[in-house]
Amino acid sequence: MRFNVPDMSCGHCKAAIERAMATADPAATLRFDMEARAVEIDSAIAPAQVQAVLAEAGYPAQQAA
Repeated sequence: MRFNVPDMSCGHCKAAIERAMATADPAATLRFDMEARAVEIDSAIAPAQVQAVLAEAGYPAQQAA
């Protein structure tokens, strides 16, 4: 699933998202497109839960179509 994360702009943002997702789903894999401010996440948890994890980490996101 791919999420647009408008507030993600640097390595600190990337690290915060990685830490948050590792806590929620240690088996998740993440691929970042910093230029597009998007992250693709392969996770066993539902998209709505991933959105909640990102928002709680300070990075509200919208699932991309």
